[in-house]
Amino acid sequence: MDASTDFPPLGGHVVIDGAHDGGFTSLRRPARPRAERYDLGRSLRERSPRSDLAHWTPPPDRADPVDQLAAAHEGRLDWLIPVRVGRMAASPYAFLRGSANIMADDFASLPRTGITPVICGDAHLGNFGFYASPERELVFDLNDFDEAHPGAWEWDLRRLVTSVWVAGRQNGFREHACADAVRHCVEEYREQIGHLAEQPLLARSFDTVDVDDLRKAATKASFKDEIERAARRARRRTSDRALPRFTEQRDGTVQLVQEPPLITRPSDTDLAHLAAALDGYLNTLPPHWARILAGYRIVDIAHKVVGVGSVGLRAYVALCEGSSPDDVVFLQLKQARRSVVARHQHGAAAWHRHQGQRVVEYQQALQTVSDPLLGWATVGDTQYYVRQFRDMKGAIIIEDINAAALADYAGICGYLLAKSHARTSGASMIAGYIGGSDKLDDMLCRFARAYADQVESDHERLVAAVRGGVLPAVHA
Repeated sequence: MDASTDFPPLGGHVVIDGAHDGGFTSLRRPARPRAERYDLGRSLRERSPRSDLAHWTPPPDRADPVDQLAAAHEGRLDWLIPVRVGRMAASPYAFLRGSANIMADDFASLPRTGITPVICGDAHLGNFGFYASPERELVFDLNDFDEAHPGAWEWDLRRLVTSVWVAGRQNGFREHACADAVRHCVEEYREQIGHLAEQPLLARSFDTVDVDDLRKAATKASFKDEIERAARRARRRTSDRALPRFTEQRDGTVQLVQEPPLITRPSDTDLAHLAAALDGYLNTLPPHWARILAGYRIVDIAHKVVGVGSVGLRAYVALCEGSSPDDVVFLQLKQARRSVVARHQHGAAAWHRHQGQRVVEYQQALQTVSDPLLGWATVGDTQYYVRQFRDMKGAIIIEDINAAALADYAGICGYLLAKSHARTSGASMIAGYIGGSDKLDDMLCRFARAYADQVESDHERLVAAVRGGVLPAVHA
């Protein structure tokens, strides 16, 4: 966050952060002038030149990626680890999706600016998508915050541009097409962060992107068509439409279907603990939404595997029924653990007493509008965040787009990432560091190509480990 305090160096880099310096706890303290913050950001080039952002060479002591993945399996459900490995082994892009911890470890060894707003921590093309605003309008924004945490803004941008290059290669695009998409991504980030740095704090906090905005931003007919298809899919993803797909009648009652190992039934003891935790979750909601949701009752709960990187963590879906059988809402409880960014930011001591609360609060910080039913819950020592499961969520399918559409989409994601970073302050310093030229575009283009090579190499190591029996895998 944009602040005036320089914290002790971490890994040789001064961290400028406002999360814990008391700088945002009073209306009686004057804010640092915008021009001064801009100049501070510009001055950071002296000790962290923009050219440093171009380089990636694996250090000699870089950890084995297979060992890092195995370490990330600690605490996960044993029978789902082969599913996670199988999903990550499917392609380099799938591997990238599940390897946020590896990237965080790699990026921590690189030069950094020291400007640390709240970041997504897992910014890749697949973590942007559609969802419903509280007014039931379809909006498009960042939509995954399991790793959200104060951290280096450039880590988000590094991960995003790498995902663009990896996705382009996976789709068979030439290297120059991958480069064009990355440049457009960084250009949109650069221009948007510069624009928002000049806006009042409240004004930058209201900026949203809906379907119409997305259509206007698209320059290629093929991408406009994909937007329409994705929006139609998202609008169909609601709780009432999900009812026949995810439920069945058994012994006169409605139950969630079972599809082992992806959808399984918890024990009666676990069901009771989860139901009690959802009662506690109501206390984390704004009173209005707690009263509304308390009009529903839990009908059934099942464990349901989601995503790639999250596979093996505890994730449950609760079917809740209102005043009639067709008045339903699906809630998702998803296990929250410490962000992969956290230990690189402040070491072993956790800032956050409840990791589910961390996810919720940082999601609300990074998104312009959020699910009104976001909250958190605890079962024993396991912490969760809770959200709607079927809430018009949808995504652009990367495999379905051509090179021109990828450039359009990468630009939109760069724009949205800048918007999210600017919402938590720091925009003036980031804009000052970046400047008005296209130098950042060139540097991150070079980095994305080099680190895409690393992702593909790491993926090959994983595939070899699966073939050699080092890691078990269930292939989809």
